[in-house]
Amino acid sequence: MKKTALFLALILTVGLVGCGGTTEDPAAENNSAGTGEVAAEPFEGEYIVDADYVKENLDDIILVDARGDEAAAEETIKGAVPIMWQYLATCEDGVSGDANWGCILDPERLSVRLSEKGLDMDKEIVLFAAAQDGWGDDGRIGWELLAAGYDDVKLVNGGFNALKEAGIETQKGGTTPEPADVTVEAIDETHLINTDELKANYDDYKVVDVRADEEYDGETLYGEVKGGHLPGAIHIRYTDLFQDDGTLKSNDEIVQLFEDAGLSKEDQIVTYCTAGIRSAYMQLILEMCGFENTKNYDESYYRWCAVEEVE
Repeated sequence: MKKTALFLALILTVGLVGCGGTTEDPAAENNSAGTGEVAAEPFEGEYIVDADYVKENLDDIILVDARGDEAAAEETIKGAVPIMWQYLATCEDGVSGDANWGCILDPERLSVRLSEKGLDMDKEIVLFAAAQDGWGDDGRIGWELLAAGYDDVKLVNGGFNALKEAGIETQKGGTTPEPADVTVEAIDETHLINTDELKANYDDYKVVDVRADEEYDGETLYGEVKGGHLPGAIHIRYTDLFQDDGTLKSNDEIVQLFEDAGLSKEDQIVTYCTAGIRSAYMQLILEMCGFENTKNYDESYYRWCAVEEVE
C-alpha cells in the first residue's frame, strides 16, 4: 500500500510537469461568411484522425484519454480509457534528473501495464488529450506505443474539445478496460535517443527545444536543476503547431515553420522538452511532414541540465 500511495502521489505531481504552457500564437483564420478568406487545408498524416473519424468508428477502436483519470473524472468521451504517460514510463525509478527517469518502461513491465489497460495490439488505438492547452500527452503515449510495436496508433486532431464539439457522447469518469494479452518483444529505438548517445554525436544533430519561451530563456518552472537550453538549440514551441481552435495547422504551414527555423528534411533532428512529452508529439509531427530522421530525447532537459552544460 505504501508503494502504491507513493506512486499515486508521483502521478499527481509529474502530471503537471515538463510539457505544457501556452503562448500567444495567432493562427490563420478559417474562412467565414463574407470574408472571402480561404480556409487552410486540414493537417493530414499517418497518425492523425479527426473527430468525425472517431464518431464513425467508435465501435471498432480503443479510445484512450491521455489526460488521465483526474481530467476524465470531470468529463471524458464515453468508453474512453484514461491513461497518464507516467504509467508507461520509469517515473517510479528514482526522481526527475536521474539517468533513465521518465523513459519508456522495459518490455516486461510495459507488457504488464499495457495488458492491464486493455491496449490490444491487434486493435486500432486512438488517443486524445487537450491539444495546445495540454502537455502533448497523447503524442507521448502514441510515440511509446509505436516504439513498443503497435501498428495502428492515431491522435485526434483537436483533442477532447473537438470530440465534444462533434457531438460524441461524454461521461464523468473513465471506462474500466477489459484486460488484454500484450507482449512487447523489444523497444524500437529508431525515433528515440538517450543522453549518452546525444552527447557523443551532438554535432551530427540539429537539436530542437519545443518548450515555452520562458523555459527556453532560463526560467525553472518544474524543478529543473538549472535553467537555460541545450547548446545551440533551435526553438520551435510545441504550441506553434496549433491553430486557435486547437486543431493542427496545415501541413504546408507546419513545414514552412520548420524550414524557417532552419530545418531541412535531410537533417538528423533531436527534439526535447522538460520530460520528453511535448517533444514526443513534435517528433511525430516532424515525421509526418517528411522530416524522417527525427528522434525524441525522452530523458530530456531534466537529465541534460543535471549532468551537462546549458546555454
